[in-house]
Amino acid sequence: MAPLGVPDSLPVRRILVTGARGQLGGRLMQSAEAAGLPIEGVGSTELDITDADAVGSWVTPNSVVVNCAAYTAVDAAESDEAAAAAVNETGARNLAAACARAGAGLIHVSTDYVFSGDRSGDEAVPYEPGDPTGPRTAYGRTKLAGERAIRELFPAAQIVRTAWIYTGVGTDFVATMLRLEREKDTVSVVDDQVGSPTYAVDLAAGLLELARVGGPVGATLHATNAGSATWFDLARAVFAGVGADPERVRPCTSAEFVRPAPRPAYSVLSPHAWEAAGLTPLRPWRDALVDALAQRR
Repeated sequence: MAPLGVPDSLPVRRILVTGARGQLGGRLMQSAEAAGLPIEGVGSTELDITDADAVGSWVTPNSVVVNCAAYTAVDAAESDEAAAAAVNETGARNLAAACARAGAGLIHVSTDYVFSGDRSGDEAVPYEPGDPTGPRTAYGRTKLAGERAIRELFPAAQIVRTAWIYTGVGTDFVATMLRLEREKDTVSVVDDQVGSPTYAVDLAAGLLELARVGGPVGATLHATNAGSATWFDLARAVFAGVGADPERVRPCTSAEFVRPAPRPAYSVLSPHAWEAAGLTPLRPWRDALVDALAQRR
């Protein structure tokens, strides 16, 4: 069965996934396998994307690579930007070069952190793909450098920026809130950072649709669940979703929860370019969260 919004009659290229052991890559693999699509995934122990020769021998013609591999330790990157750049910039460069040589497609997953995230007041409108970038963290700088390397070496590649990804499993924000709900009487959560919580299962379905449809050549697109929230809003929704009292979640400011890497105050991404490309809009974030919590149960 084809992913939502994708005709079964479309020709299927083999889908190659990097970062296939991560939260997004893993869901991409599961969704493709459930739909009966030809897919192969590798993790960092199976393919080092910083090794140009290894990447070149892995990418094959008549395939589309979905690059979910990334150095995402935002705080750690502040003290070791070179490690982040090796994966986020050099790895992206190697994949772009290999796909260009092989005649393969490339869908590269990027991030809201390429923007400054400092919009406020009347300026707090969702970021469009063409808006000026201005990363304020090492992670954001290396992801933007990866985007630029791809545009230089393989202009036909597609870049999909997303944000606030979770599965509700492991150590992501939703999973952490579920754990704290069990362990703590009250929890303080930042209420002055605004973004779009994005369920990895929904994003995976969108990426699969793009891989099959093809989409606009060389486009930069934004894909998140619809709507916006603060971390405080999301935490309260998690508590309520498991039958706990949301009043146990207390608001705090970013100044009360200082991190090595500054978090964007506003990083909502506009879906307009995604929808204009004829791709299925991702559903509202609250609806997605309900499903994520139901899957855990």
